Amino acid sequence: MQPLISVVFPTFNEAENIIPLIKRTKKALSNHSHEIIVVDDNSPDKTWHIAKKEKVRVIRRLKEKKLVSAIQRGIKEAKGKFVVWMDADQSMPPEIIPDMLNKLSQSHIVVGSRYAKGGKDVRPLLRTLSSRFINIVANLVLNFDVLDYDSGYVAARKEVLMKLPLKDSGYGEYCIELLYTASKKGYKIKEVGFHFVDRRAGQSKTAESLSGLFKFGMMYLKKILMLRIKG
Repeated sequence: MQPLISVVFPTFNEAENIIPLIKRTKKALSNHSHEIIVVDDNSPDKTWHIAKKEKVRVIRRLKEKKLVSAIQRGIKEAKGKFVVWMDADQSMPPEIIPDMLNKLSQSHIVVGSRYAKGGKDVRPLLRTLSSRFINIVANLVLNFDVLDYDSGYVAARKEVLMKLPLKDSGYGEYCIELLYTASKKGYKIKEVGFHFVDRRAGQSKTAESLSGLFKFGMMYLKKILMLRIKG
């Protein structure tokens, strides 16, 4: 039977997080037909092998090691009417997926949001402030249709995603471009608040130092300005 929703986890070295995350997702979606797709970039810690123990679909990529292309692969392989993806470090709660699914009945895309009602960023202060700054700039330069542009926690109708291919980028800029482009094309976007916590285990893939955050911030700001210039 075709699942209603496909959940995609792009992974690289998430051996300590993947089993708890899969179990939480299965429990959250126990009342919905679903599938879970793990797209792993040949993790040295064998995340791909560990995930297979939970009897989910595992795609092991031997060469590519990019977040955006992993998400794209998951979307392409998804059999569900709706597709959702999130980080695999347990920083984002799969428990809100049913709420996101409900909102998809009245919209095209739903964003798991730190800045919508009920949302909060509870990571270390430096990371919280840098993300908040990026989103304030995005709201002012682009529009206020989305409060959390670089969320990275997205649910959407698959048919819409087929018309809005993700653009490859350094890391999270793809999400800004996806949501802005969708808004410009008239797709309806809603947000569901969630508490964004620090990863449960393992090493972060993003920069945590001041210099590293500055580098990522400049990449995000460049993307925002380029989108505005292109209109």
